[in-house]
Amino acid sequence: MAYEIVPLSEKHVQVLSKIEAMLFSVPWSEKAFAELLTHDYCHYLVAEENGVPVGFAGMTLLGDEGDIDKVMVDPAHQRQGIADALLSALFTQGDQLGATAYTLEVRVSNEPAIRLYQKHGFESAGVRPRFYEKPAEDALIMWKRKEQTC
Repeated sequence: MAYEIVPLSEKHVQVLSKIEAMLFSVPWSEKAFAELLTHDYCHYLVAEENGVPVGFAGMTLLGDEGDIDKVMVDPAHQRQGIADALLSALFTQGDQLGATAYTLEVRVSNEPAIRLYQKHGFESAGVRPRFYEKPAEDALIMWKRKEQTC
């Protein structure tokens, strides 16, 4: 399948909120997606197939740290390398903006996501007890830090 990675725009909001509702027990609203467009510290990318959103990844960049807020792919398009490509593009953008470290939380039971993040250089840094709701579950805190040179 051919897809293109583009910046989030207003035209993506409705479809992304529907994908979000399929994947998450406490989904973001259309309004929450639209608000991302109003903040210059929010950097979000969309994977489109024939102009239709099939995946999404984004971060909040505060100083030199990127907090990965969301990575999601439509269930019909999962396991096709889309999340991997979105993360790579997001890190390229973050690096260009001066990010030297990235962090995220992931459900401790979400082994496919944990493996994907490890592939991208993330390491476990602890657990946030009962971070998630519906169902309640701990979050694994993960960090990816660029190597520092003197």
